[in-house]
Amino acid sequence: MTAPILEVEELSVFYGKVAAVFGVSVTLPQGEIVTIIGPNGAGKTTLVNALMGFLPGQGTVRYEGVVIDDLEVEQRVARGISLVPERRELFGELSVLDNLVLGAFPRYRLGDPDVGSDLAAIFDRFPRLAERQAQQASTLSGGERQMLAMGRALMAKPKVLLLDEPSIGLAPLIVREVFNAIGDLRASGTSILLVEQNARAALRIADYAYVMENGQIALDGDARTIAHDPLVIEKYLGISQGARTRKDLGGPA
Repeated sequence: MTAPILEVEELSVFYGKVAAVFGVSVTLPQGEIVTIIGPNGAGKTTLVNALMGFLPGQGTVRYEGVVIDDLEVEQRVARGISLVPERRELFGELSVLDNLVLGAFPRYRLGDPDVGSDLAAIFDRFPRLAERQAQQASTLSGGERQMLAMGRALMAKPKVLLLDEPSIGLAPLIVREVFNAIGDLRASGTSILLVEQNARAALRIADYAYVMENGQIALDGDARTIAHDPLVIEKYLGISQGARTRKDLGGPA
């Protein structure tokens, strides 16, 4: 097994006295995609917000073997962790280009000479962003906004990319395009923690999977194994056992 780049041990996050996430442990190996699937309200977004430093948590988070529990959001970004939030949170009144440049702002401050070449690489990866670089972000389609959010996060040159519901609100064909881009990112060496309600799409692309329910990990294992688990099939893939086929589960027909 590849060495972990991100390790979460017994993490709990509370809203007042209520635990939204309780005792969660997750491992992200270097260069792999790990997905966390589960229903709305399971605590998935709370978990990634705590990993990014937006919410306080109890437990231990290690990045590259170092405990980062006390680091602020900006420090985690500087270390190499980026989040693409569920709501994308783009600057709608700014152009596509300006949004991408803002993603690299910490690097600009440090005088990083590679920002220009990395911007060109983003345009190569997402050609539609290159075509629309002068447009306001608010005028983009849903799929284009998701690509811009991913591109902006990549401009920080992360080693770990946290993706929170990248398929939400997108048409099936656009979901496929976005997930193809996620696969390309893994191929380039980026380690990805993918939080998704779209279990079928997530399990097709992931190496390992965790199923989260009621703020806790209910099940975990190799993504292919999880995709064939009868409970996961019934509950998250919407396929009755009698109607299952290999094609339904992401394998060859």
